[in-house]
Amino acid sequence: MEIRNAISNVFNFLKRIYSQTLSSIAFYPVLITLLFLIGAFTITAIENVSLIHKLKDEIPYLIIRDPDIAKTILSTMIAGILSLTVFSFSMVMVVLNQASSNYSPRLLPGLISDKKHQIILGIYIGTLLYSVIILISLGASEVDTNSVGLSTMIAAILGIVCVSLFVYFIDSISKAIQVHNIINKIYKNSDKLLDKTLKDQEEGAELKEYWREIRSEKTGFYKTFDSRVMRNFFSDKKNEIEILLYEDQYVWEGMPILRVKEKLPDKELKSLLLCFDFSQDVHEDNSYTGGLIKLMEVAVKAMSPGINDPGTAIDAINKIGPLVHKCLTMYPITIEKRHDDNLIINTHQVPPKDLMRLIIQPIRQYARHDSSVMHVLINTLLFIKRDTAILTPGRLALKNELLLVEQDIKDSIFNEGDKIQLLHLFKE
Repeated sequence: MEIRNAISNVFNFLKRIYSQTLSSIAFYPVLITLLFLIGAFTITAIENVSLIHKLKDEIPYLIIRDPDIAKTILSTMIAGILSLTVFSFSMVMVVLNQASSNYSPRLLPGLISDKKHQIILGIYIGTLLYSVIILISLGASEVDTNSVGLSTMIAAILGIVCVSLFVYFIDSISKAIQVHNIINKIYKNSDKLLDKTLKDQEEGAELKEYWREIRSEKTGFYKTFDSRVMRNFFSDKKNEIEILLYEDQYVWEGMPILRVKEKLPDKELKSLLLCFDFSQDVHEDNSYTGGLIKLMEVAVKAMSPGINDPGTAIDAINKIGPLVHKCLTMYPITIEKRHDDNLIINTHQVPPKDLMRLIIQPIRQYARHDSSVMHVLINTLLFIKRDTAILTPGRLALKNELLLVEQDIKDSIFNEGDKIQLLHLFKE
């Protein structure tokens, strides 16, 4: 059992390191740079191969045969690409700082993990080191007129590519910081995750009183239940387990997290705890709950006194509405069958009352003095409530939230004309 615990801990640690590595801003630049270094050494090694000489004879107008001119070109390339790289990195830092200050610090992982920008920075650095390696090889020993042409021509082509990418990079980074693009990206990602959940979901079975309860031995945010870590015992006997948590829920040690329908040996119950993945960072992995929270934080930040941007808050609420609507149409439990239907895993979704508390309540608290934002929030909640596909718990949560919104309007909107217009929405 101790060996299996150690293997599971190592597996979870490696999975977390893998996720952090892929989301790191340095992952693709380092990988691409290594490829360029390998290419530089390869080019210098094949410069004098007979096949390369034939290629040079076919395109003599593209081959630099003067070593001094080649060194000048490479020196200019190194200085120019270095300037582009420094400026591009500076632009990334400015974007991250602006996003953190004006919108929400929670948006930084998504901006950092943008693969397009990482690839561009990787090509910059790779071209820079490629040119350095070629320049060093030219000065390492005496060269003739046929040993510098191909590598210098490739360096010049890479320089043209870098300039073209720089123009694209400026256009892309300027669009990435625009708040409506950030909101749209979060919305599309969360919408995709919700569609996947809705597609795979089935109505869950009712809970039985005799199910055995298991409590957590760790503290942190619940991320996922990895059934690949389970013992072979569960593939041989029929059983049903219910995960009492929803994604990104905070768990304290000793909190109930799992129910098992059939009786199990204690060591098998302990092995189920190894399947739970907890993290200290609520936004470490992607989930539709995390996307909704990010949109909520954008809206709340926009309504802070230092920014006071109702337009951004309204845009975020318009994206939150369809996502909350899908959440409230989902069944409370999703059923998954594993091990040739021998094992049934019931997974909980976010309860409607918690969804209101996490997403709607902060916006209501921060925007209750702004009649334009409250107008959009009321219309959004009323539109969701009118849909007959909303389940009863969701309808009750919406009704309670609308009562709270109405009370906040009566207490916080001091202009009688605005107050009458907002309260009239509830009557309509």
